[in-house]
Amino acid sequence: TSNVTADEVATTGGDGDAAAALTADAGGDSSSKPPKTPEGRKAGKKKTPRMTFKKKANALSAQYPDYAALLPQTQLDTTVQAWIDDDMPSFDVGGLVVGAKPATAQLWMKSSGIFAGKAFFDAVFRAVGCTVTWTKLATYEGRMITADGDKKKALMATVTGPCNQILRGERTALCALSRCSGVATESRAAVDLAKSHGWEGLVAGTRKTTPGFRIVEKYGLLVGGAATHRLDLSQMVMLKDNHVWSAGSIEGAVKLARKAAGFSQKIEVECRNLDEAIEAAGAGADIVMLDNYEPAKLKEDAKAIKEKFSHVIIEASGGITEETMGDYLSEHVDVVSQGKLTQGYHCLDYSLKIKR
Repeated sequence: TSNVTADEVATTGGDGDAAAALTADAGGDSSSKPPKTPEGRKAGKKKTPRMTFKKKANALSAQYPDYAALLPQTQLDTTVQAWIDDDMPSFDVGGLVVGAKPATAQLWMKSSGIFAGKAFFDAVFRAVGCTVTWTKLATYEGRMITADGDKKKALMATVTGPCNQILRGERTALCALSRCSGVATESRAAVDLAKSHGWEGLVAGTRKTTPGFRIVEKYGLLVGGAATHRLDLSQMVMLKDNHVWSAGSIEGAVKLARKAAGFSQKIEVECRNLDEAIEAAGAGADIVMLDNYEPAKLKEDAKAIKEKFSHVIIEASGGITEETMGDYLSEHVDVVSQGKLTQGYHCLDYSLKIKR
């Protein structure tokens, strides 16, 4: 994971510094040049082989997938327009004050974390008739950027357009960007923690997302390296305690769900103990969630389930935090989910300032 400091890019905000950071990401080192002699050049070529720019770009593209390609553009535009309408349902007196004269604003990242949310920032300003130009530092979402308030801030983009329109989009765009980056940062920390224990399963979010803002928070999970879990009620069947109690039994609930879901959807059942888990797996559940377990008991039951149903995916969930997650990791646990990744996360600090 690359870690770009604001010292490399921020105080001047120049793209040249950002390009240097991009080169550093891919293994280039412009600070150690061989002496300007035939022997020095020859020795330098032997000791410091350099990647081509194309290879560097390909390496970074592989490290940071363009998840924006996943977003449904029509739905995104509709969602963003609803955000803007909510923020300005009537008169904008501030917009009257500044007028529609052409203006340029700079987007600064002011706190350390994972950069995520470009597509939502773009969509907001597209909706108000402005243009966003990103710096080279912002080429790849998913990079860790180190910043510290106004002292060490990173220039990420410039926005041009009528002054009143820039300011109408400002807060909505910043909210989406800061929250998406916050989710990505929390996700990266959780994924890195799991990896530090040598665990090879998936850290996932949950469906505990903000109504009307789900697409941003689920996107942030992906950029941060976590799994989204099911995106909505329609994507995967999850039978929780209320479903089971209403249906009468786990077996009856699973079998009815399978008739409707067919072969194209997985079915997950929330279980409180080993007996429920065995019943769910035996009825045809694809995933068993061991919910609100103590770590030792979870590992014991997960092993027992895998011995009998090796194909079943086992998810650990319920009250798992950054401090306790390591206690739940096991070779028999495939997924650990945390609601905190999309509920109660810290937002990153960004600002958008009109150039004077």
